[in-house]
Amino acid sequence: MPSYDLARCVICGSADAEAVADADDMRAESELLWAYHMRRLSPRTPPERLVDRVAFSQDPPWRLVRCARCDLLYRSPAEKREALIGTYRDAEPARDALQALHDAQRATYRAQARRLHRVMGRRGSGLEVGSYVGAFLAASRESRWTFEGLDINPMVNAYTRSLGFAVHDGDLETFHPGRVFDAVAIWNTFDQLPDPVNAARAARRLLAPGGLLAIRVPNGDCYRRWRPRLRAPRPVRAAAVALLAQNNLLTFPYRFGFSPRSLTRLLREQGFEVRRVVGDVLVPTADEFTRRAAVLEERVLKPLTRPWMPWFEVYAVPA
Repeated sequence: MPSYDLARCVICGSADAEAVADADDMRAESELLWAYHMRRLSPRTPPERLVDRVAFSQDPPWRLVRCARCDLLYRSPAEKREALIGTYRDAEPARDALQALHDAQRATYRAQARRLHRVMGRRGSGLEVGSYVGAFLAASRESRWTFEGLDINPMVNAYTRSLGFAVHDGDLETFHPGRVFDAVAIWNTFDQLPDPVNAARAARRLLAPGGLLAIRVPNGDCYRRWRPRLRAPRPVRAAAVALLAQNNLLTFPYRFGFSPRSLTRLLREQGFEVRRVVGDVLVPTADEFTRRAAVLEERVLKPLTRPWMPWFEVYAVPA
């Protein structure tokens, strides 16, 4: 059973926050999420393949609030650090589920590897924090980067090493490799870290002169703006459910919901200068258990949600 602490904004330290959703709201969103995906998945879908669709590493929040000063969306109360780390460290997903995620995400990560190269202007060495199934490590190798991975889950790391990649067990704050990197990439992980401020400091320590920090997070501001439409008349409600569910924002299964403004503020206060912000959508999730019509729906619908920036990337350099 997770233990909890009352939380403050990790960026500005303020406790001045407005409620965005409570436990009843989250139960209602959970029901919407299940109904949405059950219509799109085969009845033969194994339970473990429901992870990151209708079930997530973190349970839905009891209460979600928004900082009145810097826009950050966060859980209050929030899981204690030890409980959070254990959730990710001790997970044991099946190998076929890991392989399916690797295959589904690899093409999307090729675009991120190219974007990283365009912003950086050159290739070099890199560290991916939260490397998980190694999809970005594979894409970066194809793009002639030399990336290593870092993840707290030893079982998942064993799978990724079996694909031929260098991956370290551990977390960013305590990682001391004795060398620096040209780039540090934190895709789909920064929002789930116990302390993103210390993580940004640690990333700065690991960057070589002229190095680049790349972060990808779900957009808390997008969620906050769209969730009231879940109570709207049917056509608007259906659009809100689709946008949020396709981008894994329904039930907001993340510790923090940054906006471009709040993440820029955090990085600036830790000695970074933001060079570029890029809006995006969730990586593909369809697999062999997804109904054919739902596969096509994801390919068509998800790109149409990009103008609302359900996810976004920030590229920053030490100031």
